[in-house]
Amino acid sequence: FIAGLLAPLPTKNCWTIAEHAGDDGPGGMQDLISRASWHDAEIRADVRDFVTARLGHPDGILLVDETGDLKKGTRTVGVQRQYSGTAGKIENCQLAVHLSYATPHGHTLLDVALYLPKSWTDDPQRRAAAGVPDSVEFATKPQLARRLIDTALAGGLPCRWVAGDEAYGGDPQLAAALRRHQLGYVLAVACSHRVPTGLGVRRADHITAGLPKQAWQRISAGNGAKGYRYYDWAFITLPKAADLYEGRHWLLIRRNRSTGELAFYRCWSPEQVPLHHLVTVAGYRWSIEESFQATKTSLGLDQHQHRRWTAWHRWTALVIAAHAFLAAATTISTASPDGLIDITVNELCRMFHALVIAPARTTADVIAWSIFRRRHQAIAKIGHYARQALTEP
Repeated sequence: FIAGLLAPLPTKNCWTIAEHAGDDGPGGMQDLISRASWHDAEIRADVRDFVTARLGHPDGILLVDETGDLKKGTRTVGVQRQYSGTAGKIENCQLAVHLSYATPHGHTLLDVALYLPKSWTDDPQRRAAAGVPDSVEFATKPQLARRLIDTALAGGLPCRWVAGDEAYGGDPQLAAALRRHQLGYVLAVACSHRVPTGLGVRRADHITAGLPKQAWQRISAGNGAKGYRYYDWAFITLPKAADLYEGRHWLLIRRNRSTGELAFYRCWSPEQVPLHHLVTVAGYRWSIEESFQATKTSLGLDQHQHRRWTAWHRWTALVIAAHAFLAAATTISTASPDGLIDITVNELCRMFHALVIAPARTTADVIAWSIFRRRHQAIAKIGHYARQALTEP
């Protein structure tokens, strides 16, 4: 089944995967996803142990975000008209909260929780038709994120930070839970988010308006495909929270150098850290978007055709396993020679299928095409960096 997920099929479902495997019908793959006796949670636990061994780092970062799958009809588990960040508007879709793990070695999706709206949890007939277990109750997205983080920590995953967008930064209970775990965090918040200061509680954007010019520092949030991601950054020390957990609180502010657009983050760490450290954590948040893109374009994360609870979780667990394998395998290769970018997850997926699963061409042909693609990308990257250097003050 995972070999089929790694294959360059036009669409990925039990029919196409069964055909790729040489089966005479989709029944076996459908049985695996819907009726066979195995537990997707145990697969995800195996993935966590594998990721710990291959990518684990004491300063690892847990990233939480949701992604949506557009659907038709009303019977697919969890579907309703709701806002999807993937579509950028309200659509008929499923939403799932994902947990990703990022370290200097690499990054991968790690765990998942399907968001079940109240229109589902309060409807016994709908739940029964989709096979939703009786134990599942309504939970907000931040509550689902807390469960995923608790599971990762209980499983021994080494980590130091958590990052997420406004859906998670605006939840004080999630922040308190992270402090209880002694996990530092960099969580995005809205411009209207109110923070305590020495002069009382104030909106984040009102605080920014009074910052002097020397409060801002130009720092890269990481290396992008088109150059270093430079922004202007400032941070303000905030009073301690009224809880039992010591540590340092900050309001971190990012300003776009071209448009002046502002973004805000609530930050905490058990100990003092410099500004560039918080910026690095904030920059890693975008790696989960790369994981979503890779799993949707190459591994069929959003191409399933399953309506029921068990089948959805099994499909997603196997996609996560395939992605973790690719993410870990990219770290095995030695440094690329001059003129080539490092092998990416998408490139490795293409090569693994061509060389290992279904070698339809000679090894030399496959490697030659890989070198061609990576050289083309390297030339484009050099051009982007050169143009950026010409515009630097």
